[in-house]
Amino acid sequence: MRVTLTSIPVTDQEKAAAFYTGTLGMQIRHDVPAGGARWLTVVSPADPDGTEILLEPRGMDAAVTYYEHLYNNDIPATQLETDDLDAEFTRLSGLGVRFPMEPTDMDTVKVAVFDDTCGNLIQLAQPQ
Repeated sequence: MRVTLTSIPVTDQEKAAAFYTGTLGMQIRHDVPAGGARWLTVVSPADPDGTEILLEPRGMDAAVTYYEHLYNNDIPATQLETDDLDAEFTRLSGLGVRFPMEPTDMDTVKVAVFDDTCGNLIQLAQPQ
């Protein structure tokens, strides 16, 4: 078994697509109408055949409540990895991305947490 897809429920798919592609630099893999929403996935350009992130509409009450609780308690919805956290922090900060947690050494990993503008905090990690 392997992970090929994970989802991040977002408050606005269009805004999420703009942030994840325009700001983070990911690429759209699939963008297909699905009822009143879209099957909208992004991938890392460093691994275009790798794990896809589904930018899923946060429609169900349980999902809304769960992700609001995560966000309001400063708990990241997921983690992305980088080879140079300080460079990504500088780049993303320069683009106006809000970081409630700046780069912090935590023994075997350095982490930061940013706001994806769509209702989620995302942890950015660099193994050390």
